[in-house]
Amino acid sequence: MNIPFSPPDITEEEINEVVDALKSGWITTGPKTKKLEKEVLKFTGTNRAVCLNSQTAAAELTLRVLGIGVGDEVITSAYTYTATASVVNHVGAKLILIDTQENSLEMDYVKLAEAINEKTKVIIPVDLAGIPCDYERIFDIVNSKRDLFKANNKIQENFNRIIVMADTAHAFGAEINGKKVGSIADFSNFSFHAVKNFTTAEGGLATWKDRDGLDNEELYKKYQLLSLHGQSKDALSKTKLGSWEYDVIGPWFKCNMTDVLASIGLAQIKRYEKLLKRREDIIKKYDQAFRPLGIKTLDHFANGYKSSGHLYLTRIPNINGDERNKIIEEMAKRGIACNVHYKPLPLLTAYKNLGFDIKDYPNAYNHFVNEVTLPLHTKLSDKEVDYVIENYIDIVTDYIIR
Repeated sequence: MNIPFSPPDITEEEINEVVDALKSGWITTGPKTKKLEKEVLKFTGTNRAVCLNSQTAAAELTLRVLGIGVGDEVITSAYTYTATASVVNHVGAKLILIDTQENSLEMDYVKLAEAINEKTKVIIPVDLAGIPCDYERIFDIVNSKRDLFKANNKIQENFNRIIVMADTAHAFGAEINGKKVGSIADFSNFSFHAVKNFTTAEGGLATWKDRDGLDNEELYKKYQLLSLHGQSKDALSKTKLGSWEYDVIGPWFKCNMTDVLASIGLAQIKRYEKLLKRREDIIKKYDQAFRPLGIKTLDHFANGYKSSGHLYLTRIPNINGDERNKIIEEMAKRGIACNVHYKPLPLLTAYKNLGFDIKDYPNAYNHFVNEVTLPLHTKLSDKEVDYVIENYIDIVTDYIIR
């Protein structure tokens, strides 16, 4: 067999929607992008969202909407992809990384609380693999630290505390006690990249909770300005009779989503509940096979939360990095593509150059060194799932029982 790691699940429905966009003569940001925003709002239970060209853009623009910049500090996990952290540098703020918990990929919340000071403006929790963080604990922490918070502008004054801006790149469709991710953190930033559960090929989305004193339309307009060169009208608005006139409010950025990409999402969202259910079925089958053998896996469905099932991370106790790599190579020889999620940021050159040292993040390193991510996607047949299970068990058994 030849089992890819994470191919996009594209059907004739997506193709037909894209063809419809191409035939319409409107292929940049327009009616389909606006329609996708509305569909996502219904799905997540929020009242405002904006489609952009990536989760990275969504996160960076959110920081800019919040007025985060030089002199501010933003805290996130050391165990994540670079996009979570790089946006902090983009806006000129200081990045603070927190080690994971010993037995969890979530941030160590005790260390998180200790890291907060009067310069801290934002915390970025990471819903790794699609599993929601402990947001109740996070909000308890930020509320307990209100006395340290120093607002720099009106939006920060409205919150009067550290703002929780979640990296929900993996978590579209996840929920806590029936409440969808996207409506839990103050702001949430999703990825619709080609490898994600829900894709627009490239794309992302920012959403936020309603809050007294914050005008959703004003926030939406700010995202629009930041994402379209600061131009006061988008291309669709300029097509209205006599409406060519526009202004440029600021020398900003270009990171909008197009209607061609949004078309894929419009078809995907019609199918998405079924896609989530298929992922759940595969995860439960994997868990049933691997856990009795001592292979460590994440809890995707427990304690009132439900994961989006984006990644299936496993850990093989007591192996080192070289042995982990041999396992991945042996799986590849059998036609099964695996991956590692993630190399902790302090191991990467960019973050070493910022002064981070992996020795300060022992839990993150220990999670990484024996981690193997197995294929988990909706193109997998039952026969292929069985093939992955049989071969993985065959390869790792010697490492487990030695």
